[in-house]
Amino acid sequence: MAQGIIEELIHQLTKLPGIGRKTAQRLAFFILSMDKEDALSIARAIEQLKEKALFCSRCFNVTDRDPCNICSDLSRDQKRICVVEETSNIVAIERTGSYKGLYHVLLGALSPVDGIGADKLKIQELIERIKMDGTEEVILATNPNTKGELTAKYISDLLKPFGVRITRIAYGLPIGSDIEFADEVTLSKALEGRRQI
Repeated sequence: MAQGIIEELIHQLTKLPGIGRKTAQRLAFFILSMDKEDALSIARAIEQLKEKALFCSRCFNVTDRDPCNICSDLSRDQKRICVVEETSNIVAIERTGSYKGLYHVLLGALSPVDGIGADKLKIQELIERIKMDGTEEVILATNPNTKGELTAKYISDLLKPFGVRITRIAYGLPIGSDIEFADEVTLSKALEGRRQI
């Protein structure tokens, strides 16, 4: 009986991205060894996430209140919007502590091959925000890959008539790395994104 319960948990854990059978098995036995209250806290947190999570009607960040905490924070720069592909990108940018503006989540990137056009993303909602909110700068922080570059170019072209400043995040070499080990694309982007000191 217990083996069936463990197998079911392993099976469920393998549905998570990046979790193979061996990792799922380790996690299942770790959960089994945990204090009961700690394990149930994890289960309750998952349950609450699925019951209470919603998209902010303004920026499309995942939140439990509408508008989200970032959109509601009047101490943030209300004239600057950082456009990202997914809500997880906001977490990464917020961790830096260096950006104090607002966000707009596209909920994906343009990918004609996969049938994802502009109508499937929150691009029109971004345009409406810019029209209504008097936005001064839009920072395009889409991923540095083909889909992200295509999306950034598309949005940039759409926003030019609005007279808003459009910037793109810089790419470059990670701190602490050696130039000789950088690939050509990263090094090329680092040179393009250079700034005066």
